[in-house]
Amino acid sequence: MTVVADNTATNANALIRQRRREEWSVLSLAIPAALIIAFVVLLPVGWLFYLSFIGDDGQGTLEHYRKMIEYKSYYRVFITTFKVSILTTLICLALGYPLAYFLAQLPPRWAGFFMLAVLLPFWTSLLVRTYAWLVLLQRKGLLNEFAIDIGLWETPVKLVHNLTGTLIGMAHIMLPFLVLPLYNAMKKIDRDLMHAAANLGARPINAFWQIYFPLTMPGLVAGSLIVFVLCLGFYVTPAVLGGGRVVMVSTQITSILENQFNWGAASSLGVVLLVATIAVLFIAGRVFKLESALFGKG
Repeated sequence: MTVVADNTATNANALIRQRRREEWSVLSLAIPAALIIAFVVLLPVGWLFYLSFIGDDGQGTLEHYRKMIEYKSYYRVFITTFKVSILTTLICLALGYPLAYFLAQLPPRWAGFFMLAVLLPFWTSLLVRTYAWLVLLQRKGLLNEFAIDIGLWETPVKLVHNLTGTLIGMAHIMLPFLVLPLYNAMKKIDRDLMHAAANLGARPINAFWQIYFPLTMPGLVAGSLIVFVLCLGFYVTPAVLGGGRVVMVSTQITSILENQFNWGAASSLGVVLLVATIAVLFIAGRVFKLESALFGKG
C-alpha cells in the first residue's frame, strides 16, 4: 500500500510540474504580445493621464479638471458629444435593422452581392466620403437642386454645417458597423422557429417580436455599442459637416492644441472621455451581458 501511495504522489507531482511547465510556456508566448500592448496602448494612455495633471508651470495640479467643472462650455461639449453619438446610433438602428433583416432573408448568392454594397464604403477614404456629403448637401449641392427641380421645396435648405449634416454623414459611415454583427446574429437563427410559431397559431408580427427579435439582441447590442463608442471619438465628419457649429470633444481637443497649445487641458478632456467610455461599456456589460453579446456565450 505504501508503494502504491508513493507512486500516486509521484505521478501527481509529475502532473503538477508538467502543468506548470505548460503554463509558463503559454505565458512566455504571450509576453511579446503583452509588451506590444503595453507599448502601443498602456504607455500612451498613461502619458495622457500624466499630462492631464501637469499645469502650465510644469507642476502637478488639478486645474484642468477644475475648469471642466467651473466652465459650462465643457458641459455643452460633452452633451453635444453624447447627443450626436446617441442620435447616430438610433439612426443606424432604424436603417440597419431592416437592412440586415433583408440581407438575412436573401439566398446566399444575392446576400453576398448586397453585402458587398454595404462594405463598399470601407474601401473609400473617410475624408473622401465626408467631402462627398459636403458636395451633396450644401446649399447649391445636388440634393437641394434636385429637390427644387421636382418641387419638394422652393428655396435651398440648410443641410450642412449643422447637426443635420453631421448626423447624415456619421450615420452613413457608421451603418456597416451595425449591420455586420446584426446580420451575423440573424444568420444564426433557425428559420424553422418562425415556421413552428406559425404552425402553433402565432401571427407573423407576434412571432417576430416574441421569437425572432430577442434572438437578434446579441448582434443588436454589440453593433449599437460599436457605433456609439466610435462616435464618441469622431473628428473628421463633425469638423467638416458641422462647420464649427457642432463641437464634440475631439474637435475641442484639436481647438485647444491649435489655439493654446495646452497639452494638459487637451489631455484632461481625453481622460474624461476615456473614463466615460469605459463607464458606458461597464454599464452595458452589466445590463446586457456584453460578453455574451460580443462573443455569443451563454
